[in-house]
Amino acid sequence: MDSFNFADWIPGLPTGLLTTITFLVFLGVGLIILGFMLAYRNPQLVPTRGQWIAESLYGFVRNGIVKDIIGPEGLRFAPYFASLFAFILLMNVFAIVPFAQISPMSHIAFPAVLAMLSWLLYNYVGIRKHGFWKYIKNSCIPNGTPIGMYPIIVPIEFLSNLILRPVTLAVRLFANMFAGHMILLVFILGGVTLLNSESIFLKAVSPVSFLMAIVMTFFEFFVQLLQAYVFTLLTAVYVQGSLADEH
Repeated sequence: MDSFNFADWIPGLPTGLLTTITFLVFLGVGLIILGFMLAYRNPQLVPTRGQWIAESLYGFVRNGIVKDIIGPEGLRFAPYFASLFAFILLMNVFAIVPFAQISPMSHIAFPAVLAMLSWLLYNYVGIRKHGFWKYIKNSCIPNGTPIGMYPIIVPIEFLSNLILRPVTLAVRLFANMFAGHMILLVFILGGVTLLNSESIFLKAVSPVSFLMAIVMTFFEFFVQLLQAYVFTLLTAVYVQGSLADEH
């Protein structure tokens, strides 16, 4: 599915311009925007089902992540975090949707872009609040560190807080989505291969492989939800650390 090219079906479309992955990203963004617009088009005191879903998602991120982690100062970022969570979750869920069956997050470019946005956000808010040099100092020198430990601690903290965070964010999301995609692929293709084999015994075992694919699909949904939550949560933790007066 990830190699499908819409140029084969749409005359005049340049090859590689619209693949399954890019189509799913555009579709996901459109669905999120449309969903929130419809949910809040005519808000009711007693919410409709769509309004309740949108409010529950936003409230979960606002109160369960942003407010709990960053505090009242972070509520201004709640729309971004809600959008981030909804986007990652929908992109992840595409991996178990029939006829899509792949998550854009299983391609490293998309998690990398999101991780870079998170990196820009927490560095921006930190520099804006503390100033450049004080923010760098707070990021590289934990409170109470003896001066003699600076040559060891400063390079480690600099790499950990300012360089490696977006890398770990991107790789964690990418690796989980890629691994889940491969596991489902193994069980499904394995079931087809066993079913088409000449051995009666192997044919009889094929339903086990298909059953495992179904079980792993439910497990994969849990992982998809968890990874969207973890990515959003860690971004909130980084923003909170940037806003803190001392680390």
